[in-house]
Amino acid sequence: MRLQQITPSNYEAALALTVRPDQEDLVAPVIRSLAEAYVYRDNAWPRLIYDGPRLVGFVMAFLDLPWAPDRNPDDRRSGLWRLNIAGDAQGNGYGRFAVDAVCAEIRRRGGTRAYVTWEPRDGGPGPFYLKLGFRLTGEQSDGETVAVVDL
Repeated sequence: MRLQQITPSNYEAALALTVRPDQEDLVAPVIRSLAEAYVYRDNAWPRLIYDGPRLVGFVMAFLDLPWAPDRNPDDRRSGLWRLNIAGDAQGNGYGRFAVDAVCAEIRRRGGTRAYVTWEPRDGGPGPFYLKLGFRLTGEQSDGETVAVVDL
């Protein structure tokens, strides 16, 4: 498994990446993530996930973004922004690999914690993140559950 930057030669494959139909309401499509990465280029870290030559997923981190500027502009956080694993590739460790890679990048940049949010519903990714060591903060962000892991 490896991560690769989005380039002119692979962006169309990235745009074609889809999750399972029952997950489409849980994660934005890659095209939206790439638009956000363009807008927040100083804070976004988008990567494609490959297993050999096969594209199996997309991951994007947020790095040092103001968490709640209306409350405390000095509260800057880093974490997992998006994780899209192809519907037919799930259950093979690609999600864990992507989360580990995001955490390693945050650590490399001097971070000591990684955050993630998710839609709290049956079939959602909450149990996956909790199994990876994230713990609930008690916060909500736009109706999503917030969790953190110490690095």
